[in-house]
Amino acid sequence: MSGGRTDWQAVLEAFWRDFKPKTAEVMETKPSDVTVALDEFLSPFLFPPKEDGSDPRLCPNCGNGRLALRGGRFGAFVACSNYPDCKYTRKFAQGGSAEAENGGGDAVLGKDPATGLDVAKKSGRFGPYVQLGDGKEAKRSSIPKDAGELDLELALKLLSLPREVGVHPESGKPITASIGRYGPYLAHDGKYARLTSTAEVFETGMNAAVVKLAEAAANGGRPARGAQAPLKVLGNHPRTEAEIKLMAGRYGPYVTDGTTNATVPKSVEPEALTLEEAAQLIDARAAAAPAKKGKKKAAPKKKAAAKKAPAKKKA
Repeated sequence: MSGGRTDWQAVLEAFWRDFKPKTAEVMETKPSDVTVALDEFLSPFLFPPKEDGSDPRLCPNCGNGRLALRGGRFGAFVACSNYPDCKYTRKFAQGGSAEAENGGGDAVLGKDPATGLDVAKKSGRFGPYVQLGDGKEAKRSSIPKDAGELDLELALKLLSLPREVGVHPESGKPITASIGRYGPYLAHDGKYARLTSTAEVFETGMNAAVVKLAEAAANGGRPARGAQAPLKVLGNHPRTEAEIKLMAGRYGPYVTDGTTNATVPKSVEPEALTLEEAAQLIDARAAAAPAKKGKKKAAPKKKAAAKKAPAKKKA
């Protein structure tokens, strides 16, 4: 100790002299400025040079917009400068080279034999989809995550939905199989039954369809209590490794990791929800949950005042 001051106090004062101006500088920085700086810093990963020497930032969708890093509700992502005319997006964690390797972006799969129109795979705001033709009249269908390797045959199957399984033997009305907002399902005369996978949409036969519809009707259209099947298994939480599932709830779809349930916002299409988005919803819900309070101890009962004995009368 020297002159009433300790060495660590002197170190802290020296640190704070340099640190305080930096904190003020950071607090004044706009989020958009941070995104621009990250875009430049991460450019080698997000937009690596192409073998043909073309501009790696050129939008593969519209052909004239430039790609750049953007900030969104569920984190950073890459988008086209021509938004909203061009709605091309790419996940932040998916670099430019990975996009080419994994078949990202637009690609023509072939021609529809019936119409002669192009069948293309495209990337949209809510994930990949297939499209038949162009313009407002084009038919589109989302690509389920469990669909397997996409080719022209599978794309045409997705675009042909709903598929007619057959005619119900009792009602004489058709049974159809399709993929909806909450996953694959069967439909008959305004009644529905869930299917567990995309493959079942194309493989379920009449006998199985009639049984599934009957079981669903007997149970109010829902699986038995305690055995509710998930609409989709999204994968393991990237930070906790807990399995995350998309479920159908009484008040709408929600995601759960077995401990925390988080409602899927109405602005988000459930079938397009990614694993990271679901994990962020669960993390936010867990952080917002109130801390459990201990039970309050019951107030001790007041003892009844002892009754005074009546005074003895004098003789």
